[in-house]
Amino acid sequence: MPLCKKSSRQLLLKLSIALGSVWMLFLVLQPDISPTSELVQSNNWLVYRDYDFGPERSCDCSAIRRGQWEALKQAKLLSITRDFRKSIQVPDEYYINETRDCRNYKTRRKYITFPLSKEEEEFPLAYSIVVHHKVQNFERLLRAIYAPQNFYCVHVDNKSQPSIKAAIEGIVSCFPNVFMVSQPVTVVYAAWPRVQADINCMADLYKVSAEWKYFINLCGQDFPLKTNLEMVRVLRSLKGANSMESENMPEGKKWRVSNAHEIVNGEIKSTGKSKSPPPFNLPIKSGNAYIVVTRGYVRSVLKDTRVKTLIEWSKDTYSPDEFLWATIQRMAGVPGSTRPHSKYDQTDINSIARLVKWAYHEGSEHSAVYPECHGNHVRAVCVYGAGDLQWLLENHHLFANKFDTYSDPIPVYCLEKHLRQKALIESEIEDTFLFS
Repeated sequence: MPLCKKSSRQLLLKLSIALGSVWMLFLVLQPDISPTSELVQSNNWLVYRDYDFGPERSCDCSAIRRGQWEALKQAKLLSITRDFRKSIQVPDEYYINETRDCRNYKTRRKYITFPLSKEEEEFPLAYSIVVHHKVQNFERLLRAIYAPQNFYCVHVDNKSQPSIKAAIEGIVSCFPNVFMVSQPVTVVYAAWPRVQADINCMADLYKVSAEWKYFINLCGQDFPLKTNLEMVRVLRSLKGANSMESENMPEGKKWRVSNAHEIVNGEIKSTGKSKSPPPFNLPIKSGNAYIVVTRGYVRSVLKDTRVKTLIEWSKDTYSPDEFLWATIQRMAGVPGSTRPHSKYDQTDINSIARLVKWAYHEGSEHSAVYPECHGNHVRAVCVYGAGDLQWLLENHHLFANKFDTYSDPIPVYCLEKHLRQKALIESEIEDTFLFS
């Protein structure tokens, strides 16, 4: 008799799990609906609903992702209205107050606090996030990429406003695997401290755990284009290789590494002096600040004497983040590296690290690298609008830059919903398979 009761309980447990999985899948696939007591009381609290967002929730994300003209037009009109822009501003004090009760904060914001799959749990990632303003951008980025098995080092610029530091420190304090960098620096655009910020996070991440497999560096205006599971599978497929832009240095950029520079009153200036040739006759490659690299690559940055020598040589160059990582990637013996021959060159479009739409490469379909920006430009970089979303999701990159929730949260809103739905569907499919 006890055996029969035990078997019945096991059968009921499996049946409950299966029914719960089907119900979650049904809810995820449905259009957003208003909250009900049944939804609130159910275990489907991780599904994003319209009531979780601000005034951007009036947009039709499904139509926007498909590039439907009417939905894009409505999103564009909404994003430029004065009332909308005023209503989407979130003061830093909001996050300071919200994170005083971390448990409620994480529940209200629907952070995923358990691994969604065994595959993800066994392949932790490490992130460096360099921030200097716009806390809402950072918080929504962290929520989108957060997983309890990963590790996150956050660098807040020393010159950031006290309220920004306090808000980000409050958010970080709510998670055991998210921490502030141990040695923050004052970041100067196009100068060495921007690289030092990432190196300091690399060092902290390397010490905090030996388990993570890949390192990805971000800034506060990045946003993912893939779920964590999709990233894990892409990174596994690299089979220990790194991925970043690394090409021959264009003639127009060679002055950056042939002339010495210094920081004067918070800005980088030329000294008028020439630099010595690179150490070890290294071919200096062109790249960008954002990379996807193995733990072994990070170890080389921190411990390889050749790399340390290159780092010292780089400290008085202009925009060292746009050649240092790319050059290390072509050094013999660095894990995941490739030979310096031009046949191994990789563009930012072919790498997976970051998708950026530059103003001078935009245009018509047949004469440009990518279509025109549907948002606005900052330092010649497209700050994405809703009309860019379809194109973004067609690409293979893990992340894209730039997004700004303080001027137009619609692209981030639609990406958040899209990625959360995918992540939960992936999780439910795996659970159903495990219990079948």
